[in-house]
Amino acid sequence: MSQKRSVPKRNLMIRIRICIAVLTVLGLNACKTSKSTIDEKDILTSIDSVSEISAQKNHDLQLRHNKEKSIVEYQPSPRRDFDILHTDLDLQFDWENQSVLGRALLRVKPFFYPQRTLVLDAKDFELGTIALMGKDSLTVLSYRYNEKELSIYLPKEFSSKDTLEIMINYTAFPERNSGDGSKAITDTKGLYFIDPLDTVPDKPTMVWTQGETEHNSKWFPTIDKPNERFTHSIKLTVPDSMVSISNGKLVKKEILGNGLRKDYWEMNLPHAPYLVAIAVGSFGKVEDSYGEIPLGYYVEKGFEKGAAKVFENTPKMMAFFEEILGVNYPWEKYDQIVVRDFVSGAMENTTASIFMEELRLDEREAIDSEWDYIIAHELFHQWFGDYVTTESWANLTLNEAFANYSEYLWNEFQYGEDQAALKLVAEMEGYFAESESKQVNLIRFDYKDSEDMFDAHSYNKGGVILHMLRNHLGDEAFFRALNLYLRQNAFQSVEVHDLRLAFEQVSGQDLNWFFNQWFLDKGHPELEIDVDYSEPENILITISQIQDLNSAPLYQLPLEVSWYEDGNRKSKILFLKEANQFFALENEKPIHQLYVDEGKGILARRSQKLEDGFFARQFNESQLGVARYEALDSLISRDARSELNSIIPIALKDSFWSIREKCLGYLMSDSNWQSELLGIEDLVFELAESDERNSVRAAAIDLLTEWDPDKYQKAFQRWSNHPSYLVAGSALMGLINSKESKVDPKIIEGFSSEGNFRLVIPVSEYYIIEGVRDKGEWFHQKLAQLKGEGLYYFLGYYSEYFVRFPEEGKEEAISNLIKYLKYSAKDYVRMGAFQALLGFSDDLETVRKIEVAIGDEKSPQLQNYFNYFLKMLKDEN
Repeated sequence: MSQKRSVPKRNLMIRIRICIAVLTVLGLNACKTSKSTIDEKDILTSIDSVSEISAQKNHDLQLRHNKEKSIVEYQPSPRRDFDILHTDLDLQFDWENQSVLGRALLRVKPFFYPQRTLVLDAKDFELGTIALMGKDSLTVLSYRYNEKELSIYLPKEFSSKDTLEIMINYTAFPERNSGDGSKAITDTKGLYFIDPLDTVPDKPTMVWTQGETEHNSKWFPTIDKPNERFTHSIKLTVPDSMVSISNGKLVKKEILGNGLRKDYWEMNLPHAPYLVAIAVGSFGKVEDSYGEIPLGYYVEKGFEKGAAKVFENTPKMMAFFEEILGVNYPWEKYDQIVVRDFVSGAMENTTASIFMEELRLDEREAIDSEWDYIIAHELFHQWFGDYVTTESWANLTLNEAFANYSEYLWNEFQYGEDQAALKLVAEMEGYFAESESKQVNLIRFDYKDSEDMFDAHSYNKGGVILHMLRNHLGDEAFFRALNLYLRQNAFQSVEVHDLRLAFEQVSGQDLNWFFNQWFLDKGHPELEIDVDYSEPENILITISQIQDLNSAPLYQLPLEVSWYEDGNRKSKILFLKEANQFFALENEKPIHQLYVDEGKGILARRSQKLEDGFFARQFNESQLGVARYEALDSLISRDARSELNSIIPIALKDSFWSIREKCLGYLMSDSNWQSELLGIEDLVFELAESDERNSVRAAAIDLLTEWDPDKYQKAFQRWSNHPSYLVAGSALMGLINSKESKVDPKIIEGFSSEGNFRLVIPVSEYYIIEGVRDKGEWFHQKLAQLKGEGLYYFLGYYSEYFVRFPEEGKEEAISNLIKYLKYSAKDYVRMGAFQALLGFSDDLETVRKIEVAIGDEKSPQLQNYFNYFLKMLKDEN
């Protein structure tokens, strides 16, 4: 079952709405991903399909992976020769040269064995004096430096009873450290200067950091390993017009004169080096609190009201997480900072999470904000990842699986079990998609690069596994074990066995079987299911595990089977542990339809021969929204008209919003239903008028536009003033799609100053359809204003206008698109710019410019995609 669906190209607003609805449920891997509301993984997957990159058979890919794996060395947990107790940093910024002028005082001690050489991570520094600090003097130390590691020679051998203070004067050049990163973390500088000389219009000057995995050593010297832990103080010299944020507490502000100020930040509880963070910029701040814990939401000035709405559930989340974990929020404050050009989705720095700019919304945009998942994800990390930290990147899922599962927990608590369950299915689908070309152990010490660990295994699979463990043990044992795990390992580093032992200690069960097959092995069950109804009083069930047992284990698997008696749901747990297993249900009353894992809580591929009538009954009788969604989705994919004819009127009234929206999307995709189901038009209008969810309202408006835009012109005009951009954008698109009566141009012009893409796009379409001239400058302005997903969707309209009316500024348009193709940090924007430029492909000079622009493309998938289409163009010419 999948929420992905094909969408008609004739109406981009509908494509936008459906995409956003899908991504709302999918949620993207929050912390280490290019986590825009555009799912880049899905886009790149489709690119693979277009360019035939993924033509390899799955077993060939697995063989190739196994071959690569065989030559990768074991990656041990980092050896600890020294322990950093405290780090004191005094930092200034050279904005012009994008460098950091620093002095570091490191209080260290040998970890266990005596030591005479202190080795620190310090990448691309210029070093000044390095000295051992005494009570009344300092001893200058000699050292060796290879641009990555700094080896400091101590005057004698010291033992673990000795505490030393080392002073290092340095200049760090993070710009020299730009790297390819990964799909999750797209760059690796560690510290980023954003428009440092204030030369880009409408772009604020900022500095921010992103330390995971081992990138903070690109701006201060440290032992940059996840099993290190220290307290710290950071002094930041910044322009007095700017705000600084860091971990811990701001204890002092010192006016220096000449427009400068020094801020003193103290972090009095120990945490890992990669969680150290700073952010500096002209931020506005929204103040909030949870009990006595101060909360700050930092965003560009002018967006404070939007931030108040986007982050408004933070106190409620903190209360909920404290309640289920039985462990209070462990830090003294919590800030959430929205920055420009972030290289990931968000990052859980201790007490100071940093988020991508897509969370920068104005008050009206925030009405439809659905960023709770990423906010919950980073907040849960404050316990799982910050308070208790993985000892090595091989154990990364001990951080990310919990943060991923927090999204389910929050959905379940705040929005209901149906929405949570559907999100879990989407997480499974994300993992299954990756498993087609990659199957690895969840805990793996054979990675090539630590960045490789940030994948759908560590996140998606890990989160689903925790859900299965919760279902197996029950809520009381599951959450009590999490409480024990957190308390036993507070301010410490952990490996997977620490988690297992906590669950065993609470539950009294040996759980090696569970951890061995799910955490320490790869793959997933593939089940063939057959249900024999020949004796309704004694249903027989046959389940076979058909996964390749040479590359995946034979699973022990608790499976719920369920059925309905007189509207009451009944269930029973079957324990699967053999390759072929038979179960007699021994039911008391006749059963005519049985469901295996009705709630879709097991990470397994299933195959079962089912008729259309099975899914129709499943839709009508299931009390689980995810099962009704599956039934509707299955009937739609089978184009089961007879069953759908009776189900659609019911689905449009379903209590689960996603089913209503799914139904509307299907009706939109097949115009034949207009004549076959005229009786539901009033029902669709009611949804457009008053559904409690704006995305459903927008979907209903889209459908009315498809059916009869002239009939609903008055309603469209009324809805176009709705405060929700989702609703207003769909209504405006309805207005301009009128066939018989032309919309008043003054109405459209009234929306031309809007900056949200959901209104910009209908206005753009109107200008193109109606051939409105003298709008070239308007299109250029909107291109400069739009960001992220809005920019991606607008690019095609931008191109089309200048293709039709080149005299309005074709050359400038091509130049702008080339810049986005070359310089955008987001894969999907570069792809969108490329697609937009194809509109000018009859111009050979433009084709040559495209060829030059894609020469430095870093993404192999995009490069193949670009080359594929350029080859087609050349062949045509």
